[in-house]
Amino acid sequence: MNDLEVRQLRYFVTVAEELHFGRAAERLGMAQPPLSRAIRDLERQLGVRLLERTTRQVTLTTVGEVFLRDARTVLDAVAAAGRRARHAGQATPRLRLALKADNDGGLLPRILSAYQHEEAALAVELVLGARGEQAQALRDGRADAALLVSPFDDRGLDVEPLLTEPRLVALAATDPLAARSCLRLADLAGRRLPDGTPADQDPSSAVHGSVGEPPRTAHRGLVAGTHQTATDMAQVFRLIELGDIVCLLPAWVVRRYTWPEIAYRPVSDVEPATLAVAWPQDARSAAVAAFVRVAVSVAATARAEEEISQKAVI
Repeated sequence: MNDLEVRQLRYFVTVAEELHFGRAAERLGMAQPPLSRAIRDLERQLGVRLLERTTRQVTLTTVGEVFLRDARTVLDAVAAAGRRARHAGQATPRLRLALKADNDGGLLPRILSAYQHEEAALAVELVLGARGEQAQALRDGRADAALLVSPFDDRGLDVEPLLTEPRLVALAATDPLAARSCLRLADLAGRRLPDGTPADQDPSSAVHGSVGEPPRTAHRGLVAGTHQTATDMAQVFRLIELGDIVCLLPAWVVRRYTWPEIAYRPVSDVEPATLAVAWPQDARSAAVAAFVRVAVSVAATARAEEEISQKAVI
């Protein structure tokens, strides 16, 4: 079998996503007949059938589903290689750090300050994004290091934990649940997270509610079916105050936002949040290694200071 070309993979992935040769050709900016020929040539080259075609529809075969997954992985790797090469070729290289605003455990200023004293340090460029985007930014070459909050997809990444703290539920101060000192997930039945998912679902997925995703239901007097979109923490807290949603937040976020209209309560059966620094497994950058080393050291110092503070209070 001859080596496959990136062009062939891109053609196939586009057809597999559209399941329609006309739409796929339009997306690729080409005519439909040469696209159809290219897919037939690919199948002939592989010796397998990737697509089932009828006059009414196009569907993936079982083999096609497997090939689609691997083809996407290859295309992502090629795109990542291009981004990393362009980044490495810049006259003034930078270390690109992916993170979600407010999800640095309060450590970022100290990490950046200490990092600049490292011999291998580069200027740091922050790559801000929504929750869950940081791991993918590492894999596709948009970032060199990242601060991630559990749970996250660590495929292809090396990870060092920095900080672990409990999650609390943020709810309206007027919510009847605010009268309790501690809650369980089952107590949140009927309430929704910012992404619209039920707040009382399994802890491993219940924490996926995040800023920037629209609630799909309204509660406590708001018009049913209203779709609000929260793009920052201020908007999230406004929706919580109105009784539209609740939100599970790490304790380090809670410490930053004290609103009289918002009550925070521990939820005994929700897994704690772990902040970690992550980087691609194949990274060989001295600047990345220095950043990771500094992040781990700063976090260890912060934990020690917190323990001393707690003992002093006792």
